[in-house]
Amino acid sequence: MVGEVAVQLVASLRSMMSVKDICKHFGIARSTYYRWKQASTDARSRQAIERRIGELCRANKFRYGYRKITALLRQEMCVNHKVVQRIMQKYGWQCRVKVKKRKRTGQPYAIAANLLNRDFEATAPLQKLVTDITYLPFGQKQLYLSSIQDLYNGEIIAYSIGDCQDTDFVLDTLAQLHHLPEGCTLHSDQGAVYTSYDYQQAVKAKGITMSMSRKGTPADNAPIESFHSVLKSETFYLDNLNSTTTAIVEQTVKDYINYYNNNRIQTKLNNQSPVQYRQLVG
Repeated sequence: MVGEVAVQLVASLRSMMSVKDICKHFGIARSTYYRWKQASTDARSRQAIERRIGELCRANKFRYGYRKITALLRQEMCVNHKVVQRIMQKYGWQCRVKVKKRKRTGQPYAIAANLLNRDFEATAPLQKLVTDITYLPFGQKQLYLSSIQDLYNGEIIAYSIGDCQDTDFVLDTLAQLHHLPEGCTLHSDQGAVYTSYDYQQAVKAKGITMSMSRKGTPADNAPIESFHSVLKSETFYLDNLNSTTTAIVEQTVKDYINYYNNNRIQTKLNNQSPVQYRQLVG
């Protein structure tokens, strides 16, 4: 406390006297004053870092662990990841997301070749796409989300929300795809909606090559499975929205997909969001 008072006192008199004369007048060694000043500066810097970490954690609804918060901070300042980790532990700001896995249902009808074969790396946008349907059992009635993800950057490039997982539902999602390059591959599971005649004809009409997972191997479609799991974990489970209105369920999904595409950074994308990565690299 004495050091803080001394530093403030010197600052208030600095315009009238030199540091040397002020220290001499009050019987303070200059080396002691400068040590106190540095400690005061360090404390203010620490407080600023703590304040910014808290802002970032709250802005992202505590979806990020210390590594991603460190990555965001490093866009603004130089900071050690261990410092960030200690501060987050100190204030209880750790990632609060608990991933819950869904149970798969449905029977296969017809099977296309597994062309993707778990090769989830793409060298260009719209080269490899994956699609799936997930349940949204959080509102007044059962809803479903159909999504198509670009493996180049993980971006969700098409999606539909509905209360019936029929062929028309997935056709609505497919219809959102435009200007696809030659050789585009779309991978799905063996669900009846994807193996239906209407869906396969629509895929063919767009010049897309169909690929399908093997029976009972959700890992063959891991990226889109992971996205749907993360979506639920970072919204409905995180905010305890286990029983809400249909309108809130739909808006929550729309808001999250916008956030995921444009703001949610990913380590594999050099700590950029999917859209940022596509714009900078693509």
